Amino acid sequence: MSIQDLIAPINERLTPTERRIAELVLKDPTLLAFGTVSDLADRANTSRPSIVRFATKLGFEGYTDLQSWIREQLSVQLSSPSQRIRQQESSTPPVWAAIEEAIHQSFDALTQERLIALATPIAQARNVWILSGETSMAGAYVLHSGLSMIRPDVRLVVEHSTGRELSSASEGDTAVVFDFARYRRNSITTSRALAELDVNIVAITDGPLSPLAALTKNWCELKIPAVGPFDSSIPSVMAAEMLVAQVVNQLGEEARHRIDRLESMWQATDTFLNYTPRPSREI
Repeated sequence: MSIQDLIAPINERLTPTERRIAELVLKDPTLLAFGTVSDLADRANTSRPSIVRFATKLGFEGYTDLQSWIREQLSVQLSSPSQRIRQQESSTPPVWAAIEEAIHQSFDALTQERLIALATPIAQARNVWILSGETSMAGAYVLHSGLSMIRPDVRLVVEHSTGRELSSASEGDTAVVFDFARYRRNSITTSRALAELDVNIVAITDGPLSPLAALTKNWCELKIPAVGPFDSSIPSVMAAEMLVAQVVNQLGEEARHRIDRLESMWQATDTFLNYTPRPSREI
């Protein structure tokens, strides 16, 4: 359990002041770990009672209880080699450094435990619906391609046909939703509607304050760096590929049998070009 996991389920019940406190704590947990109530209140431009109310809303008896918990969490994180090495200075160009950091963070976020939690409702679902915002669409395409080759009834839902596609969605289905700030209205409103229908939501998003994180306990946080004027697709593609691999593990023989049938169909329809490069000739 992390501070992100505590905040995510209640993010839509936070007051504007509490959201401001949450944003500070998520950006720099050491403010909470080593600061007093007054210190954090000053940084958040609020009162001491507001800080205490924030702690109790997270499920703690008070600020001291929350502070002790966060100190323990930070102690574990800072003792890991992956965290220590990330504190070192880097001479890598800024864009490369941002992408590299995002890749490392994705591996940290997608632990084996987290992958199992995300993959289980996908493997067990009757139907799998995949939704995405514009900048995260690459991950959605990769997930759709991979899942559709290892299990039936996987659909990629595009925005203009959302209502028609999802009119048959119901309990027992799973919707995998990719979206990051700025959040696409269609992704969020559709996810909320599906959650009301008891469809399992698996959210690939950017933090516990994402509107998607409030809809499900099955979510992961990815850091999305900017590459030029646009967001990078690399973290969402990584998440999709790792999810497919985990679903294969959970489906076991069922997935292998489907892949064998797919390969037989490819051969029967002569799908791939039978091409052997000519050996180079010495002149």
